[in-house]
Amino acid sequence: MIMDSFIYAIFQILHIVINIYTWIIIITALLSWVNPDPYNPIVQILYKLSYPAYALVRKIPTRIGNIDLAPLIILLALQFFSFFLDGILRSLL
Repeated sequence: MIMDSFIYAIFQILHIVINIYTWIIIITALLSWVNPDPYNPIVQILYKLSYPAYALVRKIPTRIGNIDLAPLIILLALQFFSFFLDGILRSLL
């Protein structure tokens, strides 16, 4: 009983982290359209938080013309991971 609650809590924390990171990627993608001030501390934090995912995805070609599909690929991967965690949680409980 206690172990089930602990596992459930861990999975809930992972879902929260995935949701927060999803919003970071969305905001970073939107910021790339408006060319914000690179010295703004919030912009710097967002870029630093999203850089590892972008670096991982940019190892494969993600541009079609002027359109960069990296944010879309990252968001799809995050959603897949979220659904994967849901499946594991349902099979455990």
